[in-house]
Amino acid sequence: MTSDSSTIREALLRLREQTDAQAATLEGDLRSLFEASRSSNADDEHDPEGSTIAFERAQLTAVLDAARRRLAELDVALRGIDDGSYGICERCSRPIPAERLVARPSARTCVACASRR
Repeated sequence: MTSDSSTIREALLRLREQTDAQAATLEGDLRSLFEASRSSNADDEHDPEGSTIAFERAQLTAVLDAARRRLAELDVALRGIDDGSYGICERCSRPIPAERLVARPSARTCVACASRR
């Protein structure tokens, strides 16, 4: 493993750790919301103040799903470091520009291929 790939691996691991912590926090928040709504008889669907429990639950679930997807993408990127495929577009096999990898470290396609979706 080169010095560059070691540095990239460390950065990906830090991102993964942060994302994992975020997912754990969101899971706890969602669990707390479920527990709070189970013990409450409040009819928040007709409450003109603030968002409903259903809305909050849907929002938390969507953000948690996004965090889990990001974890999976980071895991793929880490495997790419190990097998030498990191930074190579999965579609056209050309190098992914460094700027794209800085902006999106788990990118698996170059900008041109990503825009064709």
